[in-house]
Parts: sequence; structure tokens; C-alpha cells
Amino acid sequence: MSSLEQIVAAAEAGFLAAKDPAALENAKAKYLGKTGQITAQMKGLGQLDPEARRTQGAVINQAKEKIEALLNVRRTAMADAQMQSRLDAEAIDVSLPGRGRGVGGIHPVMRSWQRVSEIFSSIGFEAADGPEIETDWTNFSALNSPENHPARSMQDTFYIDAKDSTGKPLLLRTHTSPMQVRYARMHKPPIKVIAPGRTYRVDSDATHSPMFHQVEGLWIDTDISFADLKGVYLNFVQAFFETDDLQVRFRPSYFPFTEPSAEIDIAFGTGPLKGRWLEVSGAGQVHPTVIRNMGLDPEQYIGFAFGSGLERLTMLRYGINDLRLFYEGDLRFLKQFN
Repeated sequence: MSSLEQIVAAAEAGFLAAKDPAALENAKAKYLGKTGQITAQMKGLGQLDPEARRTQGAVINQAKEKIEALLNVRRTAMADAQMQSRLDAEAIDVSLPGRGRGVGGIHPVMRSWQRVSEIFSSIGFEAADGPEIETDWTNFSALNSPENHPARSMQDTFYIDAKDSTGKPLLLRTHTSPMQVRYARMHKPPIKVIAPGRTYRVDSDATHSPMFHQVEGLWIDTDISFADLKGVYLNFVQAFFETDDLQVRFRPSYFPFTEPSAEIDIAFGTGPLKGRWLEVSGAGQVHPTVIRNMGLDPEQYIGFAFGSGLERLTMLRYGINDLRLFYEGDLRFLKQFN
């Protein structure tokens, strides 16, 4: 056996004896490194004549290629063994029963949202959806609350770092009433629409949240009266609370976008709230200025609007006394509704 064949055989034995990648790299250096045996053979070629140098160089290269091939085989074998060991250690016993995912449910406020939409849909109202980031005009001015109007202080809101086409800052809507104007400007009367959605105000306590849900209702035609408003709302609350033993009353109030305006109260004939008048909505005849901003003639069209808090309705339906429970994410509370 020639010296090169002995080197190849020794390299193979050394690679097979290596127990880990570090030992394998050390074995590689012994043969292919800067001071390795193959490198020493290459350096010795300078002492030979040209013809012998070519012949011996080719032999040395063949030996080098064999050693590199043996090295790669050993590297692959080591990597495969390491992967197999890892797979064995992380094996999953597929015979064990699976861990089922918990069944989700609908949030109580979303249940009310769906229920309200279904009730009004059954009496001919469409549901409209719109942006939560509004302009000053649609949120205030179009609803008869111009700049510096005192009513704006009742709806302190959140502004964002962006401006509308007039240079006024955009804001998070304080009610879904802007959808009344948006919808009316895109549709011809008669208009029967509700606008449920999220709204925002700088307010937080047991009955208020910085983010809450509201449903607005609007009916515009040539001969709509307060009698229609009372009939529609009485039908709604009786269906929502699933009882006919319920009364509705109107209390005079003030809203800039309606005239005359009223607060709507309800009283149950049975149950723990029997005989107590509870405020559930603000309402009124749509103000002529708002009708005009809808692009309609207030001399020809008339109508009513109302706005109810979905959290308020949900609290009354389920007997909840703290609005903040809806947003704490406590499953012990939320599971009661599913």
C-alpha cells in the first residue's frame, strides 16, 4: 500500500472514530489542514521535475478528493444521527387523547347587537355601517352642533393626528348619529335605518366606558310623527326584553339634533325592576337644520331619530350592575351567556 493510500485509510478510520462534530473537524485538520498530511504531500511536489510533478499531483488530488468524500459522508451520518436522537427525545405519543379546544361564545354586548338588528330588520329598517374615525362636520356641525356650541362639552372625545379637507382634526366618533347624515345623503326618502356600532368618549365609571356601543335609529318621510316613534320603540323594547308587560314614557329633554327632544324611559310590570322608570334612550323629531344637511327639504320631509346604548340595554336584560364587567375578559363572567 502506498503512502497516499495509507493516508486515505487512516483518514477514514479517524473520521469514523470521531464521536462529535468537533472531533471530526480536528480529524479533518490532521489531513486537510494547513499542516495536514495531504498539504505536506502537495508542498513536496516542488522538489520533483515537471513531468513527475504532474503525475504525482494528480495522484495527490485523487487522494484529497477521496478524503473529502469520506469527510462529507461522516458529516451527513453525524447530522442524521443527531436529528434522529432529537426526534426520539421529542416524540409525541399519538395514542394519547387530544386536547380539545375550548368552545367560544358570543359576547353579551354582541348578542344585543345581533338581537337589535334582527328586531328592527323585522319591521323594515335597514342596518348601516360607517367609519369610526369621523370629521368634525359629520360628527358635530351637520348635527346642529357648530363650533363653540355648549352641547359639544357633553361629548368630550378623542382626536387623532390627522386633518380633514378643511384642516380640522379628525376624531373618534362620539355617537353613531353621523351615519344618519351619511346614509340620508346617499339614499332617497322614505329612509328607515339603524346604525349600530362602536363609539368613544372620555368617560369611565360603573355605567360609562371610553369605548361603548350605540344604536341609532332614523325614519324620514313626509308624515312621520311622535306617535310613530312611540309605536316603533315600544315594539322594539317589548321584543328585546321578551315581555308585553312593559311601559314606555317620554320626558322632555334637549338634544341639538332634534326638536322637540325627549328621553325615553321604560318600566317593567314584573321582576326585580318592577315599577321603576329606567332611562334607555334619547330621541326626538329630527331638527330642520339636520334635515337640510341631509340634502333634503325640511318643508317637505319630517322624521324622528333615537339613540340607545347597547351596554345599557344588555345590563337591563341580564341584570348586570357594572358596565366594566363587559371588558375585563373574565371568563367566569362571560361563560354565563353561552
